[in-house]
Amino acid sequence: MAKLPLEGVKVADFTWVWTGPTTTKVLADFGATVFKIESEVRWDVWRIQPPFKDDKQGPNRGAVFNSINTSKNSVSLNLAHPKAKEIAKKFVAWADVVTDNFAGGAMKRMGLGYEVLKEIKPDIIMMSSALMGQTGPWHDSPGYGDQLSAISGLHEISGWPDRIPGEIGFYTDFIAPRFNALTLLAALDYRRRTGKGQYLDIAQHQGGVQYIAPSILDYEVNNRVATRQGNDDPYAAPHGSYPCRGEDRWCVIAVSTEEEWLGFCKVIGHPDWTRDPKFASLENRIKNRKELDVLVASWTINQTDEEVMTRLQNSGVAAGRVNDARDHMENNPQMAFREFYQEREHPELGSYHPPRQPCVLSKSPCQIRRAPLLGEHTEYALKEIIGLTDEEIEELVIEDVLR
Repeated sequence: MAKLPLEGVKVADFTWVWTGPTTTKVLADFGATVFKIESEVRWDVWRIQPPFKDDKQGPNRGAVFNSINTSKNSVSLNLAHPKAKEIAKKFVAWADVVTDNFAGGAMKRMGLGYEVLKEIKPDIIMMSSALMGQTGPWHDSPGYGDQLSAISGLHEISGWPDRIPGEIGFYTDFIAPRFNALTLLAALDYRRRTGKGQYLDIAQHQGGVQYIAPSILDYEVNNRVATRQGNDDPYAAPHGSYPCRGEDRWCVIAVSTEEEWLGFCKVIGHPDWTRDPKFASLENRIKNRKELDVLVASWTINQTDEEVMTRLQNSGVAAGRVNDARDHMENNPQMAFREFYQEREHPELGSYHPPRQPCVLSKSPCQIRRAPLLGEHTEYALKEIIGLTDEEIEELVIEDVLR
């Protein structure tokens, strides 16, 4: 078995919910030893949020948790207890990296800020991925990815012009982990070269805002405020999601150039309306896009989404069917070939298919393990890493430290 690229890297992981755990999943899947420090006193949100296996609630049965916490170990510590904080500091002494994604200043308020941690281990790398970062007037704002997507400006440009801003969910929670993981790798390389650790203050908000950079630039130079435009595109028509044969089946189509328009017309058989002057140029197609959308839909509705996608792609037109979860698991030969969803056995879920990392390293591919049960590795960690005896561990249980 090939050695994984991050073998030997040790992580004390205080993260929870989505952004933080997705970050440390990258490290764990590529071989880092990650101990997720959590507690039933304050559950990781996704341990107690649906969907659950067989709709039966339980801290080890959540689909999201078991997808984004693969390859990790779990230690249960009641960090509200002073003795638990002392144990947490011993994990810091063991670790190369400490991670959190609490609101700005939270780790410092718990007595686990960077200034304290670097006294314990001078070359420690600490990454804090707060919504707004650790400084500024909003630094201590709590929240989740759905609020942050709104604050970042993504909701304002999502949805239909005659409706309220769209709710696109935890979008920024998928953006921030990529910056986090890359920054951590850079910090590890810096420490390898210099022997020095550092504090990484990463603002999720700023990672989200850069995704609307063209809109910000347009406002800066043209004083124009981007807003919702549905599926319309100012430089393409037809452009949108079109209904296909079957129940709730759709295919997206985008036609930008005259070459693509000719390819589109060829696929649909050159009906009379394609020669109407209203659609003779991109400018006219954009001007008459509503009528055009109806005509395009009258063709797609008689085809399956697969047929629409394949035929248009073969003619050089951008098109893609709208997949749902069933498609990914049962009808996606590309994902199956690349073994993206990997079958693992779980004590409570049975067989399930968590995702591996999307990047494939030819000489050291990631090798994922199932997500941990709550506190599954507490005893092992306290004995083998912290060096406590059975008697000391028993006393901690009695004192409600291990919970």
